Amino acid sequence: MLMTARKPATVGEILTEEFMQPLGLTQAALAEAMGVQRKHVNELCNDRRSVTAATALILARVFGNSPDFWLNVQRRNDLWLVMNSPDERARVARAKPLPTAA
Repeated sequence: MLMTARKPATVGEILTEEFMQPLGLTQAALAEAMGVQRKHVNELCNDRRSVTAATALILARVFGNSPDFWLNVQRRNDLWLVMNSPDERARVARAKPLPTAA
């Protein structure tokens, strides 16, 4: 997998800058549209909550895009964080590949 040195945009950044601001949505308005508490949206916007499959389906329904879009944004960030954390990289390096089946 090709990873860049630059940190990818987070779910919160994309949600806020690419969706909420252009549509003039507040966190409260988005929470109502999503059918969740405002705290849920606030945590997404401030990158304190990860996008789950259920949240991806809800966001896709609200904004008319795909759940894969939201899950891929989350996945890119998760992978970048692991690949750029010395502790996590050491943890991954400790894994031993299994021999191939004969």
